[in-house]
Amino acid sequence: MEITAAVARGADAPFSFETLDLEAPRPGEVLVRLVASGVCHTDLVTKSVFPAELPIVVGHEGSGIVEQVGSEVTSIAVGDHVLLTYASCGTCARCENGLPPYCENFVILNTSGGRADFTSPLSRNGERVMGAFFGQSSFATYALVAARSIVVVDESVDLVATAPFGCGVQTGAGAVANVMKPGPTDSLVIFGVGGVGMAALMAARAIGVGTVVAVDLSADRLATAKELGADVTIDGAAEDVVAQIVAATGGGANFALDTTAINPVIANGLQALAPMGTLVLVGLGEATMEVEIGHLTGNGKAIRGCIEGSGDPQQFIPRLLAWHAEGKFPIEKISKTYKFEDIEAAFTDAHDGTTIKPILTF
Repeated sequence: MEITAAVARGADAPFSFETLDLEAPRPGEVLVRLVASGVCHTDLVTKSVFPAELPIVVGHEGSGIVEQVGSEVTSIAVGDHVLLTYASCGTCARCENGLPPYCENFVILNTSGGRADFTSPLSRNGERVMGAFFGQSSFATYALVAARSIVVVDESVDLVATAPFGCGVQTGAGAVANVMKPGPTDSLVIFGVGGVGMAALMAARAIGVGTVVAVDLSADRLATAKELGADVTIDGAAEDVVAQIVAATGGGANFALDTTAINPVIANGLQALAPMGTLVLVGLGEATMEVEIGHLTGNGKAIRGCIEGSGDPQQFIPRLLAWHAEGKFPIEKISKTYKFEDIEAAFTDAHDGTTIKPILTF
């Protein structure tokens, strides 16, 4: 079938709206008509610097309605309303133990731009266009998605507002709710309150964390963080960031989340922890950094990584949806919708920080 997609053909070239050929679903695949797709920082990075094969259709926070299912798909039906999430194989030890974010085939399935067998369902006049980015390539009117990457939701769910739940939102929220699991007597500091950091903040408020501190360079973002429930906001450019965090948390934070992937910020996060505190990293930046081992051995501090919120989307996304329905996760306060044809404006606003979470609508 023919679809319309925003194709990336070069780092500096604008998206090209093209008519592409989309294959019919394979036995384990589902054809989804896209209703919306969030714009994630990973989309920006992939288009500009990530070594994915070009041309490619990116986008990986899709939502939509099922139009067709493959012959082996039994749990999803035509007409189902769905949120799309990252791809996982379902057969490796990590997937079988409920840890699909750490799937042994995660890199191939999500960042290569193609399927596990390196094929792509998209083409144009015989030219291959990579079309399985994070299992979906959702910057298009339709997508072929493996059944494992689909979360069926109730028809009452707002598919536009909740489209970003499949990646950026569950990344930040899951880092708090699934990894840290802080309680009412704990303190949490979030470095960088973009889309991922704001999701972490909303999750922290949803589960009742005692003290939440937000650190960012943007006064506007800090104001939004305050509105969403941050107890203390701190200008990340201040010379005494660590001292301010220590003072705000009564001796250091129990937990810290870094979304910036900037080494000096990560170092501040480790230093700002209380003894026995944990720093969680969710971003990719420089390959290495120096760490003062005394923070770990002398104070019992820990550093750990986190991918996609360290949870099973089939279980965690419904939890996010419940929070949203209860008014505990007001994603609308950080998002702005753009028509699909205005994707360049959405990318510009995301890059500049004008919009925290852009959402494309189809």
